Amino acid sequence: MSRRGPLKSAVPSNLVSPVRRCSRTACGRPAVATLTYVYADSTAVLGPLATYAEPHCYDLCAEHSERLTAPRGWDVVRLALDSGPARPSGDDLEALANAVREAARPQERAVQPGPPPGTTGREADPMEVARRGHLRVLRSPDN
Repeated sequence: MSRRGPLKSAVPSNLVSPVRRCSRTACGRPAVATLTYVYADSTAVLGPLATYAEPHCYDLCAEHSERLTAPRGWDVVRLALDSGPARPSGDDLEALANAVREAARPQERAVQPGPPPGTTGREADPMEVARRGHLRVLRSPDN
């Protein structure tokens, strides 16, 4: 390969399609649903086509998703399939806008004294239960 750029003699391929196809052997129909196995719960979950193709999931066409059966003793959970492209709702857009506003707001943190000796620090903020990165799990005021 040349340092000047891509090879000029590249031949376009008709073998790769931008449309996701059914994972079943010898089926070339477009995929409309995604099948995921939850082995720990012995459950097969069939839902709308996933946004991205995942290696541990199976994309199925309409016919194969309707005829899907699970192994004996397993449950099948069928989530409602979308009839069209997913569109964000007003609530989704409002939540996104609020999250952006919150992230852009300057962080004003008052210097708080450390926890009293002999305590874990959990007592200082009774509402916070857990923390993962920038996300916090808060206890409801009722509890």
